[in-house]
Amino acid sequence: MPMATTISISSDLREKLRNLGRAGDSYEDVIRRMYEMTHRNLLMTYLYDKSDSLTIDEAIAEARKKWQKSS
Repeated sequence: MPMATTISISSDLREKLRNLGRAGDSYEDVIRRMYEMTHRNLLMTYLYDKSDSLTIDEAIAEARKKWQKSS
């Protein structure tokens, strides 16, 4: 098992973490679940990012323009 460490958090945040937990959860359980959810959300955001994507119709139009210029 990895070596444990101590982190300082405010009492307010500690209470919020406690409220997120289920019966029998440690703070590590709550934080680990939060990390896994955040990691999954970041991955999904990356996978579904359309900011540099083209629709199929746009890609076909661009390809036609390129092929017409080079012919």
